[in-house]
Amino acid sequence: MSLYDLLIAPFADYAFMQRALVGNIALSASAASIGVFLVIRRMSLMGDAMAHAILPGAAAGYLIAGFSLFAMTLGGLLAGLLVAISSGLVARATPLREDASLASFYLISLSIGVLIVSLEGSNVDLLHLLFGSVLAINQDALVLMASVASVTLVVLALVLRPLVAECLDPGFLRHAGGSGRFVHFAFLCLVVLNFVAGFHALGTLMAVGMMVLAPSAARFWSESLGAQIALSVLFAVTSSIIGLVISWHAAVPSGPAITLTLGIIYAISVLGGPFGGILTGLIRRPHLQS
Repeated sequence: MSLYDLLIAPFADYAFMQRALVGNIALSASAASIGVFLVIRRMSLMGDAMAHAILPGAAAGYLIAGFSLFAMTLGGLLAGLLVAISSGLVARATPLREDASLASFYLISLSIGVLIVSLEGSNVDLLHLLFGSVLAINQDALVLMASVASVTLVVLALVLRPLVAECLDPGFLRHAGGSGRFVHFAFLCLVVLNFVAGFHALGTLMAVGMMVLAPSAARFWSESLGAQIALSVLFAVTSSIIGLVISWHAAVPSGPAITLTLGIIYAISVLGGPFGGILTGLIRRPHLQS
């Protein structure tokens, strides 16, 4: 098999592979960028919680209108925002911390979503919502993912400085300008928006990998925020290409193939990354001791 047949032919000969590639590149640009700030804020697990939180809204949209892009997107967006806002309000009004509040709401939300699908749907419907169908991305879903990526990058550019300040010292931003809550809410909206776009391709579970694994791997290669964002997007795009190629030739699901490729990049980064990698630390330790 030639290099062309291995890497290029699947994308050159089939339109659905082209749509899958473009959709995942758009998702990589936005979700991986957002994920860098989740890692900085030590809120990576919040991404998993928000991914589950959109399930009941997407399931309700599916039951009302079938696999309607608009209905499932709107339902997922409303459910995700409801969980994010409710957990924040409970955390501010009670002694319960935000992580515990968010975990409580996402478990309730996930249970409702699974119950809705099990009552009226099937196991196939539930698997589609949880794990997505990358190769089934249509033109409408592609437009949605590109639009979400555009909105995310524009909003990030506008709130980058206060967002970085809010990540490092939320108290300072609140006292300095009072915009901390707005920046935090805008950030949560972007997280939910990217998960809503991502579940059409990767599902609610696999979309977490794009937002968490790529930024976590990038953290081992640079201490610069800009470099981490660029590397995170690069890792996500590379994994999308490799995962789609593996899926095509090995006849395995595309979402897990992409996520496992990201997992391999993460494992390599943990072992050999110059900033905190395990092997790097072992090599430098004798020098520091001497």
